Amino acid sequence: MTTHKIAIIIGTNRPKRIGRSIAEWTQQQLQSADLQVDLLDLATIDLPFLDEPEIPAKGDYQQAHTRSWSQLVSQYDGFVLLFPQYNWGYPAVLKNALDYLYREWANKPVSIMPYGGHGGFQSLIAMKLVTEGLHMQNLATNPQISIAPEMFNAAGQFNDVNQALKDYQPVLQLVVTEMRLLVAAHD
Repeated sequence: MTTHKIAIIIGTNRPKRIGRSIAEWTQQQLQSADLQVDLLDLATIDLPFLDEPEIPAKGDYQQAHTRSWSQLVSQYDGFVLLFPQYNWGYPAVLKNALDYLYREWANKPVSIMPYGGHGGFQSLIAMKLVTEGLHMQNLATNPQISIAPEMFNAAGQFNDVNQALKDYQPVLQLVVTEMRLLVAAHD
């Protein structure tokens, strides 16, 4: 059995965030014998604002951090972009990370997974334009996680992430099924 590598990219770098908790929960839901699911946290990857002299499509990376990011992304067969909806859009840190590269994203499956008080539908639409521009294969299944104040404690973290997100387990199984089909097509 071939094991494929999937990365959940945590597309927020705010100091006080819930993205890491959602990503860890999602990782548990997606992990299987044939899918190795890793977390790539943009807060720790810490790319500077795009500083390459050439356009990414040329692949002529001058900066060590870009070459490192390219090598890391190239290891993966597919991606889940997990991020909060900001003013009907996506966080700049995620767009910056995507914009650093070009060929590394092409033809790889991607599920877009926004979260917010209204689920993140507007940011999903906006991000789909970006992933299409990068020639990624958008999955039909893109879970939108709705969050509500009663899910959180005084520190702004989940009271119980399993309880808060349990209704999303079936849709994440659809992500697994679809991801398997698309990554296997590249073998």
